[in-house]
Amino acid sequence: MKYEYMEEYRTRYRVNRMCNVLKVSRSGYYAWKSRGPSKRHLINEELLSHIRHVHSRSRKLYGSPRITAELHDEGIRCGKNRVARIMKHNGIRAKQRRPRLRRTTDSRHSYALAANLLIQRRQTKGVWAADITYVPTREGWLYVSAVMNVESRKIIGLSMGHRLCQDLASAALKEALKTQSPPEGLIHHSDRGRQYASYAYQGLLKDHGITASMSRSGNCYDNAYMESFFGTLKTELVHGQCYQRRQDARLSIFEYVMIFYNRRRRHSALGFISPEQYEKLIQ
Repeated sequence: MKYEYMEEYRTRYRVNRMCNVLKVSRSGYYAWKSRGPSKRHLINEELLSHIRHVHSRSRKLYGSPRITAELHDEGIRCGKNRVARIMKHNGIRAKQRRPRLRRTTDSRHSYALAANLLIQRRQTKGVWAADITYVPTREGWLYVSAVMNVESRKIIGLSMGHRLCQDLASAALKEALKTQSPPEGLIHHSDRGRQYASYAYQGLLKDHGITASMSRSGNCYDNAYMESFFGTLKTELVHGQCYQRRQDARLSIFEYVMIFYNRRRRHSALGFISPEQYEKLIQ
């Protein structure tokens, strides 16, 4: 076991130093090495091959927890810590998030505001959440409006355009209403932006018997589900792109959300299954 450790870390530490720390001889280490790779080493090499395949298939986005879940589904027995150790040693990692710099919320308006109905409870069932973000292109900003079924984390409404307006938000909500019938008592949660507080948007909610809920002023954590989704979208897709046209960004985002995120991406809050898989379980 000590020799295997030395072999694994020999590119980072001197052999003499590891021998002194582990209290083994150089001759013993080199004699062990001359016998060829151990069974454990061969198993790790095979596991590394599977890890690389899953990591590539996930667009190089998954870290060790999601890769472990994917391997388990394929019948490959391994522990999360072992996968993490192999990934770290071979420089395989998930993309890291960048801080959000630009805000799209304009709450300086005269529209009526709704109370935050979720502040006192951790409710996900019977809740839709909505928000708007931006994506840079060489043509200018592309604004992205989305509606999420919070229970399954599935994006059920998506619209994109070059203007930050009420119509953009309404288009996403109308798509959500076509995708899923709102259950009785549905709560729609958003920020206090004019797009969501407008007469047209609030009228659309009222027409479908949906109760409005809004975040507190200046508190992005009140809409954490959408903040998390847009953070994932930026990290896993947008930050690795340089879109020439808004149409390029539109097609890329649509494919990511509707094909990868909803159908395939494993979500930690759902037990490492995709939103669509989760919806099938709760139906």
